Amino acid sequence: MTLDRMVMFFAGCMVLLSVLLTMLVSPLFVWFTVFIGLNLVQSSFTGFCPAAIAFRKLGVKSGCAFE
Repeated sequence: MTLDRMVMFFAGCMVLLSVLLTMLVSPLFVWFTVFIGLNLVQSSFTGFCPAAIAFRKLGVKSGCAFE
């Protein structure tokens, strides 16, 4: 799996987790979903993605989006 797909997979899992936590634990977990969305928006403009940096350090091969 390339870095691009790994970041998208991770973001999707985090969104699903945050929705589940919002439904089952506390409505305040909706702010976790907001944080994830804001991080996705800023990374689309700046190219800076903390998850991509972490996955790259773990040895995931680079794709075309996060070079």
